[in-house]
Amino acid sequence: MKTLSCLSIAIALLIIFPVGCSQDKTPVPVEGKPVNLSPRVAAQTSDFAFDLLRNLDGTEPAGDNIFVSPLSLHIALGMLLNGAEAETREGIIKTLKADESSVEELNNAYRTLLKELPEADSKVNLSIANSVWYLQGFSVRQNFQQVLSEIFDAQLYGEPFDMQTVEKINRWASDHTNGKIKQVINEISGDAIMFLMNALYFKGDWKYTFDKKQTQDWNFQLANGSDKKVKMMFVESDLRSYTGSDFTAVELPYSSGQFNLTLFVPAAGKDLNAILQDFDASKWDAIQSGMSVSGLKVGLPKFTLDYEIKLNDILSRMGMSRAFSSSAQFGAISDAALQVGFVKQNTFLGIDEEGTEAAAVTTIGMVLTSAGPGTPRTVIADRPFFFVISEKTSNTVLFTGRIMNP
Repeated sequence: MKTLSCLSIAIALLIIFPVGCSQDKTPVPVEGKPVNLSPRVAAQTSDFAFDLLRNLDGTEPAGDNIFVSPLSLHIALGMLLNGAEAETREGIIKTLKADESSVEELNNAYRTLLKELPEADSKVNLSIANSVWYLQGFSVRQNFQQVLSEIFDAQLYGEPFDMQTVEKINRWASDHTNGKIKQVINEISGDAIMFLMNALYFKGDWKYTFDKKQTQDWNFQLANGSDKKVKMMFVESDLRSYTGSDFTAVELPYSSGQFNLTLFVPAAGKDLNAILQDFDASKWDAIQSGMSVSGLKVGLPKFTLDYEIKLNDILSRMGMSRAFSSSAQFGAISDAALQVGFVKQNTFLGIDEEGTEAAAVTTIGMVLTSAGPGTPRTVIADRPFFFVISEKTSNTVLFTGRIMNP
């Protein structure tokens, strides 16, 4: 089940290239601490992020918005991976696009991301938290508990799985997302045995702030062709951008520029879904290296987005269908026969003149197998588009989304 609430949602991007403005392709240095992720794992995480977005774009209703955190999902699946064996483990590795990496290499990457991403930019508030909730009295292998504690810094809780446990789990989600995600479950089914959870919270101020005095009414063209009035914010500065035959990309940096929001606006007559189905990590890398700096004026509306999606079918298509079946192999978690009951993600996104606030909670519910499965030019984002929030030195995608009908 998926729900979407847009309080004032709409995004548009207005880019004006001043006459005679030169473009500089010199890489923009960052002022924070680099994230030392191995190039191979970094490439794999990007592959996973855009494979996830392509699959969502290809299966979600065409007019619906999408906003997910590939990073939060990756980390939660990483915890699950450490409890999987044989074909089930291979399926999760395939889904993560990590066929060339060992579990040990992935665990080292998780340890790096958990430690270094929150410290990358002291002016950006980024936190990552993990927890495991299991039915009181259920025997969890010591080695699995040790990996969760040492690698993922996860908090482990043995609970009676009653309504008080529901309240505790939701309170944990709220506490680790600054109150932006207050509920991730409303009940615990009788066959539930364990929840693996990741919470990711991001808050960054724009490097170049939007002037509140310039915010004005603006027309945004909806997917059905009608117009909607939005409150458009404006900023003018030297920004990195890339223009291809199908779309224009503009990078809006936070703080020192180590974290960025990159907006992708389809060219006139180009279909966003077709662009997304052809978008992958190699294209993302080419855009990053092909961006140039020039004077731009950018218009961006305020919006707030709440989103929830169940990912069982998507992850099955991506390669881990066995994990959801009664033949799942999670012997590294317990002697009991377990399978994944559900994987769901709750997200929040808010953008205003000062910056961006985003949060995600990924919840994996485990059940017993008996339960079953230069010249002035203007580009306006007055049509569906997508965007990415990423960290520059590790090329880690924190969040990504598709806006079809704001």
